[in-house]
Amino acid sequence: MNTNTHERDQVRRSENGPFLLAQVLADTLVTIGRQRQPDAREGRPAVCRRCGEAAYWHRTVHGRWILIQPGEAPCHLVPEGKRWRIAGDGTALNLGRAIPSDTCRVSHFDVCAQAAASPAGAATAL
Repeated sequence: MNTNTHERDQVRRSENGPFLLAQVLADTLVTIGRQRQPDAREGRPAVCRRCGEAAYWHRTVHGRWILIQPGEAPCHLVPEGKRWRIAGDGTALNLGRAIPSDTCRVSHFDVCAQAAASPAGAATAL
């Protein structure tokens, strides 16, 4: 191999070596920055089979699934035992008692327009 070829190979290696890796990392970081990381608190989107409204599935602390309405409601408007809060990991927690000025989430099963009237105290979670 002559000196010219060796120098040319060295230049190619330096261009494709650390520069290429740095470029790949920079491009990857830009791409990751553009991708929206899913928020566990949003739950899994769903549509009610009965009424067609949008809602979100969340796992309860007991491992069951509950369909939660989007948005929040003032606690003083929601009966005790029907108030839900979504934890940072997406788990639905039943609040029970709460400060009246606080907000909570509501199960879609409790407000579905097409659901048959259920007996008092019926389970709302699957």
